[in-house]
Amino acid sequence: MTEQTHNFEADTGKILNIVINSLYSDRDIFLRELLSNASDAIHKRKLLGQTQPDILNSAEDEILVAVDDKKKTVEIIDTGIGLNADDLTETLGTIARSGTSSFLDSIEEASDSKNAAKSLIGKFGVGFYSAFMVAEKVVVTTRKAGENGANTWESDGKAGYTITAVSDEHPVGTSIKLFLRKDAKEYADLHKLKGLIKKYSDHIIVPIFVQSKDVEKEQANSAQALWTKSPSEVSEEEYSEFYKASLGAFDEPYITLHNKTEGSIDFTNLLYIPKTAPFDLFEPERKTKISLYINRVFISQDVDGVIPTWLRFVKGILDTTSLDLNVSREMVQNSPVIKKISKSVTKRILSELKKKLKKDEAGYDTFWEQFGKVLKEGLYEDYEYRDKIAEITRAYSLKHQKLISLDAYLEEMADKQDKIYYLTADTLKQAKTSPHLEGFKAKDIDVLLMTDPIDAFWMSQMGAYKEKSFLSISRDKYDLSELSEETPNEAANEAETNSLALLIKDCLGDAVEDVKVTTSLVESPVRLVAGEGGLDFNLERILKAQNPEFEGSKKTLEVNAEHSLVRKIPDLSPELQKALSRVLFEQARVLDGEMPSDPQQFSKDLIAIGTAL
Repeated sequence: MTEQTHNFEADTGKILNIVINSLYSDRDIFLRELLSNASDAIHKRKLLGQTQPDILNSAEDEILVAVDDKKKTVEIIDTGIGLNADDLTETLGTIARSGTSSFLDSIEEASDSKNAAKSLIGKFGVGFYSAFMVAEKVVVTTRKAGENGANTWESDGKAGYTITAVSDEHPVGTSIKLFLRKDAKEYADLHKLKGLIKKYSDHIIVPIFVQSKDVEKEQANSAQALWTKSPSEVSEEEYSEFYKASLGAFDEPYITLHNKTEGSIDFTNLLYIPKTAPFDLFEPERKTKISLYINRVFISQDVDGVIPTWLRFVKGILDTTSLDLNVSREMVQNSPVIKKISKSVTKRILSELKKKLKKDEAGYDTFWEQFGKVLKEGLYEDYEYRDKIAEITRAYSLKHQKLISLDAYLEEMADKQDKIYYLTADTLKQAKTSPHLEGFKAKDIDVLLMTDPIDAFWMSQMGAYKEKSFLSISRDKYDLSELSEETPNEAANEAETNSLALLIKDCLGDAVEDVKVTTSLVESPVRLVAGEGGLDFNLERILKAQNPEFEGSKKTLEVNAEHSLVRKIPDLSPELQKALSRVLFEQARVLDGEMPSDPQQFSKDLIAIGTAL
């Protein structure tokens, strides 16, 4: 027999330490996690067996939990796909997930390490490691279907692990033997384990048996898929346990959708909308988490098209009898049946979210804070559902200082208003202090403050909502005087204001595209707006983050001719005129979230102006 010794990777060691030491009071979940893994392995063997019949199990599939009360061991044995030596190293020796390091750092800094550790298991799928909460040593013996030879993986969950080749006589499948810690000996009690199986894994459709030296083998779960039951037969507690046990969740679901559809296409859905966003929500792959079953046989968890990517936070089960079990993965993804199921489920989810919004606005806003960014992806890329998503979209209202719906904004629009005004910014604080808002505040016109990077894109892409166009107050042209009967307060005659604008433009030269006098400013002396066909600073920052070589366009400087600083410019010396013009220009940049274009010159100009004035 050959034995290989390996060290855990740094992140894996950190995870083990967190799991072992932070979830002491929730150690029961180790059994749930290991049984769930065993069930997945059996489903995978069945699925692969559709195209490779030689790897199918000739007997009935099952999971056995064997207890030795004297030796204080618990062994979980499955008839699943099994693992080879490479699989053991890849799956049990390392955590190969992007973002693990940064997430671990946040956990170590968290004040509530228990909930942080729960989040870790749910987000990184490290359920196997929960075995070390109760075991001082774990021995995994496994043989992969279709291959000769078995291997044993052994570890104490500290320094590392060993992998040893063992006899070919080991059956296909996996045995996980836990040598219980002294403070976890209660798990060698068969009655306790039966209770935990009934509580957490009753819905697993693979029979789970228990056995000890003194008790004959007996089935501990009902092995009935929860989604096959009528909703009236399922309690809230059962829904919650299925959500946690089968889908790896640790929160309570925000919405549970359990429906059976019959007709030209038959399918059942058991879907959950979470309350808490998973850590991998914004990974580039944007994978969905809906498990597809065909007549209760697991097919895949990531079949494209089962649900839109902008609903990837939805977890659950879709089971249909309208597809053939032996159909290829590619045919499943392109099947008209899947497209019809997806359309039906998507409409149902959006309908339920709309009901939640109407019933409990505050609760929905909490949900929106978690998942609003993802739903907005649909506003940008999915023409079919854009209007439906817009109905449940929330945006921050300048007037109300809280999130409101787009419909609420339309209801309060001024009589002559035909645009939905919005301002994009990096943060809400920056948006609220923007000089772009001054004219709207003065006329009591609401503006939607948008702080997600995708906002500028989806509003430009969508163009309008219920025939009212979106208008960026930092990029698009508008005239607020049209919305009021008031006569504009002219600070000076037209010739004087034009002369002032030309003077400032001459002082700034090529730093700006143009300088114009505006009546949209009340307290601030200046602001910068996008030039003709250009982009505002916020949109440029987003594009620069994607492409560092992207160069923004020149902006137009709008000046408040009534402001005292602006009015002083003509009376200053030529040098001070340039200095004050440059200071006002840089001030406008700072208020838009930018750094001064020339910090040293900005400092010199401030000193010069301060000394002179």
